[in-house]
Amino acid sequence: MADGPRKALICGSVAFDTLMVFDGRFREHILPEQIHILNVAFLVPQLRREFGGCAGNIAYNLRLLGETGVPMATVGRDFTPYRQWFERIGLPLDHIRTVDSELTAQAFITTDLEDNQITAFHPGAMQHAHLNEVAQAAGIDIGIVAPDGRQGMIEHAEQFAELGIPFIFDPGQGLPMFEAADLERFIEQADWVTVNDYEWQLLQRKTGLTVRDLTQRVEALIVTRGHKGSSIYTQDAQFEIPCARTSAVVDPTGCGDAYRAGLLHGLLRGLDWEMTGRIAAVMGALKIESRGTQNHRATPAEIERRLAESFGDAMVAGARLAAGR
Repeated sequence: MADGPRKALICGSVAFDTLMVFDGRFREHILPEQIHILNVAFLVPQLRREFGGCAGNIAYNLRLLGETGVPMATVGRDFTPYRQWFERIGLPLDHIRTVDSELTAQAFITTDLEDNQITAFHPGAMQHAHLNEVAQAAGIDIGIVAPDGRQGMIEHAEQFAELGIPFIFDPGQGLPMFEAADLERFIEQADWVTVNDYEWQLLQRKTGLTVRDLTQRVEALIVTRGHKGSSIYTQDAQFEIPCARTSAVVDPTGCGDAYRAGLLHGLLRGLDWEMTGRIAAVMGALKIESRGTQNHRATPAEIERRLAESFGDAMVAGARLAAGR
């Protein structure tokens, strides 16, 4: 799918994910009328430790697409096994900064049988993300500000804007850290905004902004909606992107990051929004079929095949032409 040297700088977290599966449904154990005195425990017979974090996940998926994704993140003294993984798969480490006084960020994620998730997150070294500067990375064509340390997200957005590098604002789980004025500043600086449907509701509640308001300030607003697909809004149009076909629904953790890698691929290649959204949907489908966030495998040719299976041969032909093939 890709054939050029264009690069994306991915500012975000690099974290260890401890993933647990609860063989039940949260809603059967959480009583709404007793939520003010919540005291509940879930037995999790399945537990795994995986490599994760938004920057690591997005860079990994961009690599599957044949793109160059450069992660920029701060990690802790326990990063060695993750570093060895990056080296093994060929992801650049140039802008991974180690903070020896901290542990690498850690996420503890419990998923139930309905794919609902409860997450606890320790930021660790991520809180020092502002030590990295966008200008330290050379030859960058596009960026993304994904969930990271609060100050790091603020400064990296400012730096992208000052350097004239177009970027996606992806607040994700970091959205509650920001007040309305902060979020409006991010939106003014960004070229694109992407959120899931819950985050979009929260963003609207905090800022009072509508779809129309957003699309007058950015080139596109992308809202992912889980099994309902995604919506891409521009000033002149709205594109409803269906989900891609999946062989199995195994683990939703990291699907949003895989989707965002598809967005970056489309933007790097100058694809239209319908094509970009469908490639992003295929990346999400590939991810959901595997446990963990960086265990799925695919070549660009296999991704093209999945694109054809879900959306028809014309989509693959368009993707090849747009990539100069």
